[in-house]
Order: sequence, then C-alpha cells, then structure tokens
Amino acid sequence: MILRIFRAVVQEGQQAAFRDFIENTALPLTRRQDGLVSVTISAPHAISPNEFSMVSVWRDLDALKAFTGESWQEAVVLPEEAHLLAASHLHHYEVLATEGPA
Repeated sequence: MILRIFRAVVQEGQQAAFRDFIENTALPLTRRQDGLVSVTISAPHAISPNEFSMVSVWRDLDALKAFTGESWQEAVVLPEEAHLLAASHLHHYEVLATEGPA
C-alpha cells in the first residue's frame, strides 16, 4: 500500500474557501477512486493556522496512478484551488503495517 500525504498552505484569509473546496470537491473526487483504501482530511490548528492536509492510502501504485496519472509524484491541484494556495507539499511512503483499535 502507498501512503500519500498532501499538505496545503493556503493564502492568508482563504481558510474558509479552501475548507469548502476540500470538503465539497477534493474529498468527494478522491473517495470515488478505485483502489483508495482510506482518506483523512485535516483543518488548520492554532500552531499552523493556514495549513490543511489530506492523507490517503492506496491499494498499490497502479491504483494511485489511475487517479493521478503518470505524474503521481506531483500534487493534483485543480484550477479552482490553485489561487487559494501559497504552497503545497507532497510525500509518499510504503505502508509497512497498519493497526486499528485493540
């Protein structure tokens, strides 16, 4: 499995607009993808008031590529969100183990 962490730093004053985008556009789009195991979104905290994240787990690299295309190492930034972003960061990891509630 592949763990994908997308961090978005939004422009000052754009937190509400980006939250609306991520909840109503990005999350539904991601949830529809075959091969998605899980997805979690987070909103800013006082320590980082302009930073959101989306953490997704994919069955395998082929499933991730079906969503992102061959440029899977690059963030999927839609035109309607680009103007909201000050910066974005993307990281991928191979999942070695998962654990649920005991």
